[in-house]
Amino acid sequence: MTEYQKHDHANSFGAVAAEYDAARPSYPAELFDRLEELTGRPLKGAEVLDVGAGTGIATRLLAARGARVTAVEPSPGMAAQLRLASPELPLVKAGGDELPFHDGTVDLVTYAQAFHWTDPDRSIPEALRVLRPGGSLATWWNVKDTSVAWVRAMGERLAAALPSYQHQGGSNVITEAFAPYGLPTASARLRWQREIDVELLLADLVSRSYFAVLTPEQRAPVLAAERAALLAEFPGGTVTEPYVLDLTVVTKE
Repeated sequence: MTEYQKHDHANSFGAVAAEYDAARPSYPAELFDRLEELTGRPLKGAEVLDVGAGTGIATRLLAARGARVTAVEPSPGMAAQLRLASPELPLVKAGGDELPFHDGTVDLVTYAQAFHWTDPDRSIPEALRVLRPGGSLATWWNVKDTSVAWVRAMGERLAAALPSYQHQGGSNVITEAFAPYGLPTASARLRWQREIDVELLLADLVSRSYFAVLTPEQRAPVLAAERAALLAEFPGGTVTEPYVLDLTVVTKE
């Protein structure tokens, strides 16, 4: 993906914020257990910036664990949906490449499904700047499990139909980006699944950048083909959707 395409895709989410909030997968409780293990501190009472917060899916779960969390989101559309869904959460409209926070003031900076939209040469120094000594940067990605046949087949169909389709993974993105800094890095891989209606699964697809950059007229035939293929695979209309969740934690010394 070129830098122009990346910018175009990164800015596409505002128009599909409602679909994003309704249909994107959440995260299992085990993720936050492992996050506490890898950072070596409880989330309760921690000062957290959830950067690229989107509609607040991860932000709400961090707050539920007792973190004092501030959502950081650059997209007006996504921020508006977050405000609608969770008006009680502090929200700052900014991106990870330029964090409007003082040096050494937070315990944890999190990126849920979002670090790959930043410029690591800018976002990494910014995260390190705002973290206290011993604080951590954590990134995680839910990725559909392509070891499952129907998931793999869907990916092949989408790759053939959509020029910018990407099966987004992320565990190596943060590891490679942080390698020059020589900081302690730890990771975990979790597997989980959710039960989802076919129509909600299609809404999830619409919230993906490779769909969001399309016009409704361009999306329609692809979605129709996916609906037919999924209903042929799952005639009852309910899908068991498997995920691999990669978590990476980097700690500031």
